[in-house]
Amino acid sequence: MSEAFYITAGELAARGADNIPEELVSSKHLIYSSPATLDFNSPGAKGFGVKRAGLAIPGSVMLLVAPACCGRNTALLNELGYSERFFYLLLDDTDIVTGRHLTKIPKAVKELCGELDYTPSAVMICITCVDALLGTDMERVCRKCEEATGVPTVPAYMYALTREKRLPPMAAVRKSVYSLLKPQKRISNECNILGHFAPLFDNCELYDILKSAGIKKVRELSRCKTFEEYEQLSRANFNIVINAEARYAAQDMEKQLGIPFIELARLYRLDKIQNQYRLLGQAIGAETDDSKYYEETQKTIESFKNKYGSLTLAIGECVNADSFELALAMVEYGHGVSEIYGTVGERNFVFVKRLAEISPETRIFSNLSPTMLNYERKTEIDAVIGVDALYYHSGIKGVEFNDEKQPFGYQAVKLLFKRLSKELEK
Repeated sequence: MSEAFYITAGELAARGADNIPEELVSSKHLIYSSPATLDFNSPGAKGFGVKRAGLAIPGSVMLLVAPACCGRNTALLNELGYSERFFYLLLDDTDIVTGRHLTKIPKAVKELCGELDYTPSAVMICITCVDALLGTDMERVCRKCEEATGVPTVPAYMYALTREKRLPPMAAVRKSVYSLLKPQKRISNECNILGHFAPLFDNCELYDILKSAGIKKVRELSRCKTFEEYEQLSRANFNIVINAEARYAAQDMEKQLGIPFIELARLYRLDKIQNQYRLLGQAIGAETDDSKYYEETQKTIESFKNKYGSLTLAIGECVNADSFELALAMVEYGHGVSEIYGTVGERNFVFVKRLAEISPETRIFSNLSPTMLNYERKTEIDAVIGVDALYYHSGIKGVEFNDEKQPFGYQAVKLLFKRLSKELEK
């Protein structure tokens, strides 16, 4: 039996970003949907998959157009309270072979809107790989639906086949949910935070830093309770993008609404967080003083190290962080990282290169490689971070750190060490 494939950080950095082993590239092999990765790899995923994300517009409803095999894994949405906003148009073999379902969709949307005792703010049409293979012009179908009902209709593409493409499903759905915004007068002291479908933690310092810079109103889609509040997103003077998957939405809003954007990354290295806030201040023409948060977080890190010493960690991919940047941060804070389970790409290869300099023996695995069927721990590990890491090491203490509410900046670092400390104390 072959062992689970891995490559060390030193070996991977030496190969270069253009020569990543095929075992780490999901488009080069069968995908292994292990219990460790179902949260983000399944269309019926926990958290915010395309279907749940598409309902982020307040007052909207969704019509899933799919064969029964694609619709059956949506039961979780009912458990989360979406049962009255989610509807199905199931396709049979003839629909798929002939494409006749395309004429059924406008009729189904009209019937749906007629049966509701209210007028939805929007209808999201969620389609699957069937229409990806058929090459369906969903924009045209949505226009037909809107003509039939008078209700704004937009697509949500649940195309697993496009996961490796320029506009993957979760980037496309972010673009869709902001597409109904109309131009209006922008307010100089208002901004939006784009990126996730749940808000930042209330105690995130980003809110205070923006307030001290003169921003009176910070909006997030996830905090909009009504469609009227949603419409006010187009009043922002600028957008802050905190997740790269929202970049396409921000670019579209800049083009359609004239709202420029600033991109910030979620980081766990203090000096990089500090530098990012400095650059944010320069971009918006204001001085930002984050010294208080920096010092508090530094004390938290030092206190943890003094209490538990230097730990050896395993870091997973189902976590509110970039696995490789978080691993790099932990190594720089004086801990060891024995294993990482993550997806290597152009964006995070820079972290691999730096990690190779200071922790070249760190092993890198791919959750989606079929060889992970044979995974066995071969290294010493004191604690783990991430849902998938906990799955692989069920007997070792650790934290999932995969909340729906999103950590960011110094608050994220403090929260992680606080939760790790709590688990290690048990």
